Order: sequence, then C-alpha cells, then structure tokens
Amino acid sequence: MIHRRTVLSAFAGLIGLLAAGADLRAAEISEIRLDWATYNPVSLVLKEKGFLEEALKPQGIKVRWTQSLGSNKALEFLNGGAIDFGSSAGAAALLARINGNPVKAVYAYSRPEWTALVTRKDTNIVGPADLKGKRIAVTRGTDPHIFLIRALQKAGLTEKDAKLVLLQHADGRTALDRGDVDAWAGLDPMMAAAEIESGDVLFYRDASANTWGVLDVREDFAKAHPDLVKTVIAAYEQARAYSLAHPEALKNALVTATKLPEAVIAKQLERTDLSQPAIGSTQAESIRAAGLALQQAGVIPASTDVAAAVDGLIDPQFNPAPGR
Repeated sequence: MIHRRTVLSAFAGLIGLLAAGADLRAAEISEIRLDWATYNPVSLVLKEKGFLEEALKPQGIKVRWTQSLGSNKALEFLNGGAIDFGSSAGAAALLARINGNPVKAVYAYSRPEWTALVTRKDTNIVGPADLKGKRIAVTRGTDPHIFLIRALQKAGLTEKDAKLVLLQHADGRTALDRGDVDAWAGLDPMMAAAEIESGDVLFYRDASANTWGVLDVREDFAKAHPDLVKTVIAAYEQARAYSLAHPEALKNALVTATKLPEAVIAKQLERTDLSQPAIGSTQAESIRAAGLALQQAGVIPASTDVAAAVDGLIDPQFNPAPGR
C-alpha cells in the first residue's frame, strides 16, 4: 500500500511538472512571427485588419511580419528560425521537407493558377519544346520552378537542355522584358502585370500542375504550441471570410502592397480560389503528383518515398471546423 501510494504521488507530481512545463513554454512566447506575400492575398488582409494581433493581445503576445518574395524565401526563413509560419506552394514545401527542412503544412490559403510559362510576343516560342537551348528565368525551389521542370519533362526535355537563370520572381519578369532571357517561369501578380503592361504571352498553362498555396509551420513550434497554431489558423479564417465578403478590400490590399494597377490585381484574383481552406487528401494528391514527376526527372532521389514524405508534410489536425 505504501509503495502504491508513493507511486501514485510521484505520478501526480510528474503530471504537475509537465503541466507547469507547458505553462512555462506558453509563457516564454512573447512574439509570433509570420510572413506576408503578394502570392498569398489572405496574408495581406490578415496583416491589414489585425485579426491575429487582436486574438493574441490578452496573452501579451505580439506579432511580427516579414515579407516573403517566394516560396524559397519563406521556407529558408522557416528553416533558419526567422519566422514561425510561412507561405509556400505545396510542392515547394515537399521539396524542402525532403531536403531536411522540418515543416508541416497546416492550412490551404488558396487554390491558385499562379504560375505559367511566359515569353515576349516576338520570341516565336509557342510551347515547352521550343525552350531547348533557351535562357529561362526561374526562382529555384518554388512552384514556378517545379512547373517548369514538369513542362520540360512533358516535352521530353530536362533542365540541362535549357539555360536556367536563377532570379527572384520580380527580377525574372524584368529580365524577360529587357531581353536578357527568352522565357520566364512566372508567378502572379508579376505574371499578370507582364500580360497587361508588357503584352507578354502565357505560352504554356496547366492549372492542374499548380500546387496549392499552403501555410507552413515549423514542426517544433507546432508540437510545443498547438493552441497558438489553432489561434493563427482561426485568424486566417477571419481574414479569408473577410476577403470573400469584401472582394474590393482584398483587391485594394493587393494594390497597396504591390503598387500594381487594379486591372493587374483583378487578373491575379481571377485565378485565385479562396474557398477551400482545409488541408488534407486533395492537397496531398496534388503535391504527390508533383513529387513523383520531380522524382522521374531526377530532381528528387529515386530512393525517396514520396508518398511518405507527403504524409509527413500534411497535418490536418488544425483544420478549421466545416462550415466556418
């Protein structure tokens, strides 16, 4: 009996210590760091309206915002611990995870057709097969990069058959218009601007090969602070609902952030679906297809279990309740 009481007492003490440790971890969080990106329109509304700041104010937790210029930058920031939540394409997050970046995709901020292959009107490039030997601007580790690889693969080509010029997205558009490259793996809203302002041509499109826009979180952060992940996603849901109810406000937020004309932003939003925020099998299927294509192209090692990597990436436990 004495032994049993001793064990029970020790167990109760351990539970108390674990609870105190959890409280301490929560108390140690004084700031949550997120990115905003022009390819993630909901992030702009979230930042502008202050929904997350309002939700975290009772806990004394501040919010710090950092701009991501592409999925590659968001994932670099996450890997380096500079941010806790970052915006990326699903396939880019998969590549990062396979390469050792411990991220989890916990929310789908958009289903976009945000990338296509772009050229000038005068290049006579009409399809991926015409890219052999050509100079192509691309941002490595992003959905446009993955889209380019898959497009080349369909034409029986690889990256080695072209001359890739590694630039951030906005610089890629500039290089195309200057004539420094022959084509560009584009990304909205810069791609929409290239269409409207420069008359550039989207010569290869495939909406199904655009992987979803996903919100990634560092795996260690999600394990230590699941309640804060839920708070961030709830705030994102407020911003998404506001964006759907107030499309002019969404457009204005993008115009302000990008300093691009309304017509350009309208073009971007035509290609952006904000209606499906829950993450799960639909996104996993899209990302898996991209991963297998990249594996066939030799970008992902043949020994990689792509399906297992996708399962490790997608984390639906924080999904918003249906109907919200």
